[in-house]
Amino acid sequence: MADCTDYLALLSSDNKEIVRESAFKAGEDNCVEAVPKLAELLKTNHLGIQEAVDSSLRKIGGRETVEAVIPLLRSDEAPVRNLAMDILREVGNQDMPSLIELTQDEDPDIRIFVSDILGSTGNMLAVQPLCEALLKDPEVNVRYQAAVSLGELGLEEATPCLNKAINDEEWVQYSVIEALTKIGHASSVNALVKALDGASDLVASMIIDSLGEMGNVKAVTMLLKRMPDAPTALRNKIVKAVVKIIGGKSLTLLSDEERERFRQYLLVALQDEDEEIQDAAIQGLAYVGGEEASRGILRIAAALDPDRDQDRLALIIGFLSQIGLTEALKGGLLGEDQEQARVAVQVLAQIAPDECTLEDCVCQVLMEAFWKAALPVQRQIVGVVASKSDEQSKDFFIRVLNEHEDGTVLKSAVYLLGEKLRLAEVVDRIFPLLDHQYDDVKEAALEACIAIGGDGVQARFQEMFTSEEPVHRLMATYALGKLGPMENLEILRQAVEDVVPDIRKVAVEALAASGGDDSVWRPLVLHRLSDESKDVRLTVIEIMGHHYDQEMVPHLLDALDDEDDWVKIRAMDALGEHSTAEAAPRMVEMLGNTNRFVVMKAIEALGNIGGSAAFAALLEVTNSDEYELVSAAEEAISKIQEM
Repeated sequence: MADCTDYLALLSSDNKEIVRESAFKAGEDNCVEAVPKLAELLKTNHLGIQEAVDSSLRKIGGRETVEAVIPLLRSDEAPVRNLAMDILREVGNQDMPSLIELTQDEDPDIRIFVSDILGSTGNMLAVQPLCEALLKDPEVNVRYQAAVSLGELGLEEATPCLNKAINDEEWVQYSVIEALTKIGHASSVNALVKALDGASDLVASMIIDSLGEMGNVKAVTMLLKRMPDAPTALRNKIVKAVVKIIGGKSLTLLSDEERERFRQYLLVALQDEDEEIQDAAIQGLAYVGGEEASRGILRIAAALDPDRDQDRLALIIGFLSQIGLTEALKGGLLGEDQEQARVAVQVLAQIAPDECTLEDCVCQVLMEAFWKAALPVQRQIVGVVASKSDEQSKDFFIRVLNEHEDGTVLKSAVYLLGEKLRLAEVVDRIFPLLDHQYDDVKEAALEACIAIGGDGVQARFQEMFTSEEPVHRLMATYALGKLGPMENLEILRQAVEDVVPDIRKVAVEALAASGGDDSVWRPLVLHRLSDESKDVRLTVIEIMGHHYDQEMVPHLLDALDDEDDWVKIRAMDALGEHSTAEAAPRMVEMLGNTNRFVVMKAIEALGNIGGSAAFAALLEVTNSDEYELVSAAEEAISKIQEM
């Protein structure tokens, strides 16, 4: 095995591959004596060697590495300089004096490089030399980099010198402001606000953003005082910063005069092209706004894409609802702009209480607007009111039921009158909707009739079952199963023999859910295990799994011979889930099935059943060449071992 002395010799080899390998090994063995040679090899125009050297120098580190790599900062080759800087960013903190000494170098480029490196050291010792560079270095780029690095260090000890540098050249100001923002020390607030006086528009904008990010309440009063004299663009930035610092609700705590003045500024900011400024203005106006605010915010919300701007739109709707019911919302509801109307309904839905009454003005506004609105808005309105209304709104919905023809609108009316209020008086109007052209309206009408219930409704469905129309018999079977399966047992007996598979399926489900005497419904359900329809047989198997007992076992075992693999699989699931021991031999047989999924299910079932036969069969599966089967078998074996 080679030692460090050997590596030193090998690093001078003419064979590039040997040099590369030796460079890696020198790092792994922490060969400090190889550091000078490794640093020299960074200049080699060979990517593999450079990568190996880079890795090893980082591993070895220490003062020796720092001292060996520093001279490479003066290289004429940019790639070499960049490699040296990357290494020093990682290991430079292991020899701070050598780096700090370079801050006084005559070459401004070296001072820039070392200022950059010091920012990555995470060392308190870097603060003082960087501050010296920031305040005294004649080269602007050195001062800029010093400020950047102080921000990267993020140490509050750098705050005093950064505060002093706030009035430097504009290029340096950018990095100083960013650094102060990252550190976020309270003492910077005064310095930043004072710097606004002589700052360019761009710097002033950055300062205001910084104050907003820092979130120090101390800045609010100073910013408010500057608003009257600030140009519009800058004032809008101040609006954003103030709202960000204290939030919208706190604006209500301002004096009446200050609040009204700030409200006017918010309204102006609402017109800004910057979305962040708009959103800050909207947040503020939610608490101090009014008609004008509601109108302006509604216009912005209506222009958003409901899909692309979903999150922003939801926030704006929430803020609009905070303002409350306004004439602007009423106007938007009935205006020609359908997008504004759409948003207005969403806002009113949030303003409305959970339970609408005749006395509630928001629900009244929605119901009064319904007959004047366009169809898309009508659909929204009726959905909102139906979800919140009680019996006091029934007249409105009965009128809708009698006069409207749109399926979506009718569904909402049917839901409220039937499912929610269960009004027997509307049965005559809802029952005909069972023949509506749209299935979703039929389904709504069916559920409504079931919810209303009663002897009259039941008699109607009993008569409907005699229809020659399959869909009528299907709905009647479903309804009578819900209304009283035992009372309608004779009809359900007929339904399980119907020529239509879906009717047989629904009848089987109704009988199993009846809660009646098992001896009555079980024979009817189990008889359908030989049904010609796979879907009916699957339903029977699922019922057997839910009502599992020893009586079900022979039938489930018989289902393993079904011609349809899905029926087999559901039977296997039921037997395995209930750890049916007598099913183990059949599951072992299933391991030879040609359907991979059936085999996987057999493995799973054997793991649930357990026992010596299952264990032996699963061990045999682990000899398979198929990874998926082996993995499943191993998991099943683990389950058996835990039993």
